[in-house]
Amino acid sequence: MTIQSFARRTIAALFLSLAIANAQAADDGYQRVDRLLGNLQSLQADFKQTLTDSKGEVTEQSSGTIAIRRPNRFRWEYRLPHEQLMVADGTRIWLFDPDLEQVTVRRMGDSLSATPAMLLSGDGKLADNFTVTKTSQDAAAQWVMMEPKRNDTDFKWVRLGFASDVLKYMQLADKLGQITTLEFDNVQKNPSLDASLFVFEVPEGADVIGDAGTAASAP
Repeated sequence: MTIQSFARRTIAALFLSLAIANAQAADDGYQRVDRLLGNLQSLQADFKQTLTDSKGEVTEQSSGTIAIRRPNRFRWEYRLPHEQLMVADGTRIWLFDPDLEQVTVRRMGDSLSATPAMLLSGDGKLADNFTVTKTSQDAAAQWVMMEPKRNDTDFKWVRLGFASDVLKYMQLADKLGQITTLEFDNVQKNPSLDASLFVFEVPEGADVIGDAGTAASAP
């Protein structure tokens, strides 16, 4: 065997071992997320949110609560520094800004199937909408990085951080280079949640932008 032939075989073996390792890492990532979502019916938690710009500088910090009930219902409520409410009722997503006295409403559809909120609240398969690109571990959590398969989402990748199979972090990178980091506390898996949490009623006097129709009731 010549040196050149040996080198070629060595490089081929190296690429094969890397491909196998990457495939195993992706499988582990899918399994870890599936363990969270597989028997997830509902979820409730407090969160802290930090937004950093493309230079890594913090531009905004906020906090609030989140409640999820599958399928396709969630309530994302910001309390500090400004109040804001987002409710998915199974048919539409409602965004209410009290300062502006304005409600923006949008129908839930295929274009929203690969959004982070729908990742947790949707009933679709993870592999249908996301590709696991990397798994890693540090002192804070075990991480699974994923990219949406659709190109009409507002973000480039999402990274979930688990501590003992409990969702602790979520990071999102948008197409402007900004990164949103969510840290979850007081996480409750499959709590009993009142259906009224996922029904939105337009406040009196608020302007409505979008197709409001009739708010769906949460069964």
